[in-house]
Amino acid sequence: MEVAWFEQTSADLPADDSWLSATEAVRLSGMRFPKRRADWKLGRWTAKRAVSLYLTLPADLQSLTRIEIRPDPSGAPEVFFGNEPAPVGISISHREGRAACAIAGPMVQLGCDLEIAEPRSDAFASDYFTVPEQELLAHVSPEERPQLLALLWSGKESVLKALREGLRLDPRSVTVDPNGGRALAGAGLQPCSSWRPLRAHHEGRIFHGWWRQTDKIVRTMVADPAPVAIVSGAAVFS
Repeated sequence: MEVAWFEQTSADLPADDSWLSATEAVRLSGMRFPKRRADWKLGRWTAKRAVSLYLTLPADLQSLTRIEIRPDPSGAPEVFFGNEPAPVGISISHREGRAACAIAGPMVQLGCDLEIAEPRSDAFASDYFTVPEQELLAHVSPEERPQLLALLWSGKESVLKALREGLRLDPRSVTVDPNGGRALAGAGLQPCSSWRPLRAHHEGRIFHGWWRQTDKIVRTMVADPAPVAIVSGAAVFS
């Protein structure tokens, strides 16, 4: 099973909203806050573009109105095409003018997340991270700590999305293992355009996935069944 990854930035958004379905346009009109509107639009645009590429559908603005991203009862996104469920599963994340969509075939539990590597307090780590994760943090340098914090938190978010629970669950119910149980240091945390394996545990269940960092942006993706590859790079998925 392959998972595809697609990213867009706010600069990629069309000037108008003609690519939204009628239902999506109504939902957008009900959003009061500009940041919420901007994030929601960018996430939907990125997801629709990913679906059109994954299913080899027309990608002109009018055709994209037939692809609709609806929230299920848990709030997780579901894809409809021509008002019928589409044969794909997706997860969406956005952060600071960038959005990502992970996409795979149906019947796949999928989660993805974007985070920025930035300083966080000791209280954040003690409140949200498990003992094994705090042991990993204890073995990295102060310079590497923001990257590892972002990676661990992003991995948790991805798993909680795959479970369709989000932060309704305690983040400490998920333990992220970004390097097979070994402490990350040195080259293991350096920004790298290639994807590296990741796994996480939730109540005896293992989620497998991938992570990547470029500059200060950390990306994670997990899936069940375990993905054998992530399609990324080239002109289509990047």
